[in-house]
Amino acid sequence: MKKVMQCVLFCVGCCFSTMSLAQEKFSNCSAAFVGSKLIVDRYTPTGTCRLSATTKGNLSVSTVALTPAKTKALNKIDFKLAIRDKETKTVHLFSEKSFRQIPVQNVLSQCKKGDQILLLTTDKRYSLPHNEILVQ
Repeated sequence: MKKVMQCVLFCVGCCFSTMSLAQEKFSNCSAAFVGSKLIVDRYTPTGTCRLSATTKGNLSVSTVALTPAKTKALNKIDFKLAIRDKETKTVHLFSEKSFRQIPVQNVLSQCKKGDQILLLTTDKRYSLPHNEILVQ
């Protein structure tokens, strides 16, 4: 009986240890930037992302510090890119690679007006609510 109780306590301890190591999904806010400029017009549920086809700079996704006055980039995170075709709504992967940053012109050169650039986080800890960028 004592051995059984020790085994049960050991198993319960292992379960609690494992649960404490698990990260909560989508617990860190992130946003897309070109250079140091936030792409979304306002970091709210109704915010939209647009880029001119002539935009220059490095596209990145970073964790953010949100204050009423501004949204500040903190740490760059890995992301992948896809492009949604305006006409067919087909989504194709831009690259198998993950990026921390990429020259936005490299991406825009594969797009036409009306296409959308889709940003995908590679880690479930990061939420990226404004993940669709309309190419103008």
